Amino acid sequence: MTSKERAALRAKANSLQPLFQVGKGGVSDALIEQTNDALRAHELIKLKVLLETCPKSPKEIANEIAEKTEAQVVGVIGGAMIFYKYSEELHAKERKKKANIKAAQKAKRVEQKAREKRERREQREKRERFGNAD
Repeated sequence: MTSKERAALRAKANSLQPLFQVGKGGVSDALIEQTNDALRAHELIKLKVLLETCPKSPKEIANEIAEKTEAQVVGVIGGAMIFYKYSEELHAKERKKKANIKAAQKAKRVEQKAREKRERREQREKRERFGNAD
């Protein structure tokens, strides 16, 4: 990940609320599972470390979580950790949605052309029936 990509993701994560907190229990299997699920659903997430009670530093915890979830650490700022992991499921949904939108747009264009063709035919028939009195 380039520094520009990382900066863009940090900017995007600025408005995110932390999904989970890491406290005195440290990094547990349940936290890893929840983090994986959240990354699959959102790609970009923010977690919070309770600095007073956590046994390790936020940077150590971020690296441990990133290793176990196969995500990338976008940044660690104070007690906030930002992670990114490409989600194939999320992008498949987006591609399907875009395909549906394109299909609907195409159907609308086909319908519009048919309507225009029908109107031209009706006008031509009207001219033929009543002569070219326009």
